[in-house]
Amino acid sequence: MRSPGQGHEHGHGHCGPGHRGRGGADGRRGAFGQFGPPFGPPFGGGGRGRGGGRGRARRGDVRASILALLKDRPMHGYEMIQEIGERSGGAWKPSPGSVYPTLALLEDEGLITSASEGGKKLFTLTDSGRVEAEAGPEAPWEEAGRGVDWETVNEIRQAGWGLMEAFGQVWKTGSTEQRQKAVEVINEARKKLYLILADEH
Repeated sequence: MRSPGQGHEHGHGHCGPGHRGRGGADGRRGAFGQFGPPFGPPFGGGGRGRGGGRGRARRGDVRASILALLKDRPMHGYEMIQEIGERSGGAWKPSPGSVYPTLALLEDEGLITSASEGGKKLFTLTDSGRVEAEAGPEAPWEEAGRGVDWETVNEIRQAGWGLMEAFGQVWKTGSTEQRQKAVEVINEARKKLYLILADEH
């Protein structure tokens, strides 16, 4: 069983028609055939969790967020990652690779202490840590979610998933001619999207 500190973030690569995914010889991956889902939170390009894209915050924000969370109660590292994800509305979920080194640093600075509980470390603020936490921001994770229109995000995500699902179905079951037509449709859609940015008609 993988411990929380051993988590990894994986980006979503873009596979061409001839690429075989890790899902097997036919490259199947879920409902998308060999093509992974096109958008991550909020729009894509970031990893999962991902501390990934998902409204990335600076390392200083990880530090401030940990201190702010520990004002409420002692927590495990994995619990902090989940809490930040929930409190930011899914806009930011820091990676174990950013949280655990920050916890070690805070402990070295004497701002937090740790105790083993059920095979996991439970972190608690020291008196000096509480002073620093009280002087810091109340909810550093909120910055990651500001300005995000989640209704629009979900609409875009669903449209992207629907497009790639349809493309995946054609690629799995269609003839060579049908596959080629599907590629042409995707290429044409991409061009039209760029024309929107260029404000051309």
